[in-house]
Amino acid sequence: MYVIRNWLLGTMLVTALCVAPALCIGAPIPDTITINTLEKLYDKVKFNHAKHIAAIKDCGDCHHHTTGTLMEDPNCVRCHKYGNESKTVSCKGCHSVNPFSAETLAEKDRNQATYHRDKPGLKGAYHQSCIGCHAKKGGPTGCLDCHGRKKEGDALYSAGEFAPKAGAKKSGH
Repeated sequence: MYVIRNWLLGTMLVTALCVAPALCIGAPIPDTITINTLEKLYDKVKFNHAKHIAAIKDCGDCHHHTTGTLMEDPNCVRCHKYGNESKTVSCKGCHSVNPFSAETLAEKDRNQATYHRDKPGLKGAYHQSCIGCHAKKGGPTGCLDCHGRKKEGDALYSAGEFAPKAGAKKSGH
C-alpha cells in the first residue's frame, strides 16, 4: 500500500509539473528535432518541437511516458505497471527502424516470446501519432506535406520524372 501511495503521489507530481514541458523529462528539450529515418528516399524532416509543445501543452499527448517515470501507455502498463523507470522518450528508443528484419524478429523470439509482436515499427509509431493527431486537429496529413521526396523516392514510387507518361502504352506479358 505504501509503495502504491508513493507511486501515485509521484505520478500526480510529475503530471502537475508537465505543464512546464522541460520538467517532464528532467533534461533540456530541443526546439527542433531532425527525423531522418527514411533519408534515402525523403529529405530530413525538421520537426518543430517548440511549436508542438506550445500547441499541445501535455507531454503525454505524444509520448507514452517521460524520462524517470513509469510507463503510462495502456498497452505497456499491462505488463510494465511497476516496471523500471523510462530512460528515453524518443520514439526510436522503443520502436525499431526495421521491425520486420531478421534481427528484430529473432530478438523478439529470444526475449519476449509472444509479447511486443503488436508494437509498431518506428515509421508506424510516427505515423500513428502524427497523422492521427493532425487529422483530429486539422494539421497536414499528406505524405509530401512533411516529407520532401528525393529522386530515389520518386524512382521507388514511380513519381516525378519516373511517373508513367500520359498516353504511354503499357507493356504486357
